[in-house]
Amino acid sequence: MKSISTLSICLGRCEKRSDEGGIIDCTLAGVVREIEIPSRPTIRKLQAAAAGCQACDLWKSATQTVFGEGKQTSTVMLIGEQPGDREDLAGAPFVGPAGALLDKALAEAGIDRTAVYVTNVVKHFKWEPRGKRRIHKKPNAAEITACRPWLQAEIAVVKPRVIVCLGSTAAQAVIGAKFRVSVQRAQFVPSDLAPFVTATVHPSSILRAPGDEARHEEMRRFVDDLKTIWKAISVPKSY
Repeated sequence: MKSISTLSICLGRCEKRSDEGGIIDCTLAGVVREIEIPSRPTIRKLQAAAAGCQACDLWKSATQTVFGEGKQTSTVMLIGEQPGDREDLAGAPFVGPAGALLDKALAEAGIDRTAVYVTNVVKHFKWEPRGKRRIHKKPNAAEITACRPWLQAEIAVVKPRVIVCLGSTAAQAVIGAKFRVSVQRAQFVPSDLAPFVTATVHPSSILRAPGDEARHEEMRRFVDDLKTIWKAISVPKSY
């Protein structure tokens, strides 16, 4: 497992100024932002520090920062794209319809929800108005890069046994631009981030499936992915 400082160099064109805490500079297309990571970080310290994050402009239209949640000793880390409307209002990740579906899928897969840490690549809700509704808008590369030090710090603190990216945006941000969820879902890839790293669909995509039959089939495949992942990390090491 790499340190926060090493992660910052290899994942976001970021440079950390000290081994413990300090300032991380994130640079993309000439845009420079500074994020202060607490010394000797814990999840609570990171949550408090991220509450005032203005590393990109998304904070201006969001209600609040939506940081990750779960035990610092979690075995599994699930990483989505960004909080949705419900999450933005509640200040917690995966509390909307997609979160409810995720909880159901984890239960069906036999995964202890208390062993799971959930977070997103981007910590603020990006949206566009459509009538009286706030509709999700995909974050761009600069926004993902600006938020990356928070995710790096979460990974370094939690030290999960497995990282599961939910959806293509998270997968390409964490694993790499060439990763294709449609082809490689539930397939593990070599990574310094955790012993096991993979991706599957985002539960919101299941909700968007056309018709009950399609949603049922997509849910079955999603649960099967989670079962496959859980089985792989549950196998005792052989020496």
